[in-house]
Amino acid sequence: MKSLPNIRPTLTALALLLAGCVVGGVPQSAPQSGPHLSPTECRDLAALRSNAPPTMAQHQSELAALRKAGYDPSPWYDDPYYPDDLQAAQRLVDYWFNTECHPSPPR
Repeated sequence: MKSLPNIRPTLTALALLLAGCVVGGVPQSAPQSGPHLSPTECRDLAALRSNAPPTMAQHQSELAALRKAGYDPSPWYDDPYYPDDLQAAQRLVDYWFNTECHPSPPR
């Protein structure tokens, strides 16, 4: 029979896993005051929406914005909430983009 100290880490891990399921599987970020997107993210997201050939830096900037919106791409092989969690993060990033990123004046 196993002793109690050997079972405790397993029970702790199970409790944390179940707690993650209760909140919907998407990490909840702390409220942030001020803009959510950096000027670089605004610029890169605008470039991605312009149908120009994307760069790796622009994709990384988009992923950083999605992570800020609560998306975690790490469980790609076994994510029961995919694609709903990705689409929710995309909607939030789109909202931030539309409200925080001002189009640059034409040259």
